[in-house]
Parts: sequence; C-alpha cells; structure tokens
Amino acid sequence: MTRYNTEQVGSWLQDMQQSLQHLITDTSGDDSPVAMIGIKTGGVDVGKHLHKSLDLHEPLGELNISFYRDDFSTVGLHPVVGPSQVPFSIDGRHIILVDDVLSTGRTVRAAMNEIFDYGRPSRITLAVLIQRTGHELPIRADIIGQAIDLSDNMHVSLDPSDMSITVSEPNRREPDRREATGEQGL
Repeated sequence: MTRYNTEQVGSWLQDMQQSLQHLITDTSGDDSPVAMIGIKTGGVDVGKHLHKSLDLHEPLGELNISFYRDDFSTVGLHPVVGPSQVPFSIDGRHIILVDDVLSTGRTVRAAMNEIFDYGRPSRITLAVLIQRTGHELPIRADIIGQAIDLSDNMHVSLDPSDMSITVSEPNRREPDRREATGEQGL
C-alpha cells in the first residue's frame, strides 16, 4: 500500500490550479465563459478545491454518470451517488471537467455524454488529480496532478476529509461487524 499525504496531494492540486489559471487567462481568442463540473464523487471533491482557488463565478456543477456508463449492467448502480446538478447553461461554455482518477476512460466518456445532453459546450478541458495506466478508451487528461504507473489490480482512492490518496491492492472481502463479533443477522 502506498499513501500520498495531504501535503503531496496539495502540491498536485496547486500545480493543477496554476495550469488551469494559465489556460483560462490565455484563451487565445476564445472568449467562451468558463464553468467547472466535477464527476461524483471524487471529481466533485477535487473540483471544490480547484473551483475555490480559481475563483470561478458560476457554481461548481456535479455529474452523476451512473446511468450513462457503458458497463452499467456489469457494475450496477451505486445508490450513494445522487442526482446531477448543473446550475448553468452548457451551451457555448468552456467546461472544465474534473475527476479524481482517470483509469479506463469510461467514466469520462459517460460524463461527456451527459454534458452533451445538457447542451453543446464550445470546449471541454479534462482535469484529473491522478492519471493512471490501464486506459481502455483513447481518453487522456489535459491537466494532470500526478501520473502513476500501476498494474491493473491496483486501486486508487481519494480520502476527501484530508485530500490524501491511497494506492492499494484489492482487499479480500472484509467480514462485516456481525460476522466479526459472531452476531446473528435478521
């Protein structure tokens, strides 16, 4: 297991913020207004930090891409993820799409499908805290906090309480509290 602490992740976030600030101020003739959307759940957590540091005028949008995933039938619905909230018009905007980890590319593809259901942006910039190996689709981030070379069986997770990252191998099924204490279920 590898853990990247708050200071390390904070440094990556600062690098991302600087790159995004440069991108926003150097529009090269593009006068499209900028708005940011985070992909639930980790992308929203990363997006909150970036949104605040960039002092963007529009509120942070949040996408729940569960119904847009092409692997929905194999991974199922994750009910802890709530509805999407995009409180601004997408049309003609430069959208900064934020996620915590870019892995296979399927989440980002699903997010872009949902964005286009809301409207037609002038541009989408993808910003991710971690870009890892294992892409299944030809999707790469424009702004990257950290690139990590990992084997397919490794899992990356963001702890939003302290903005730390843990990289680990999948755990074997942990017994729940009832199994561990010998309690009987209902």
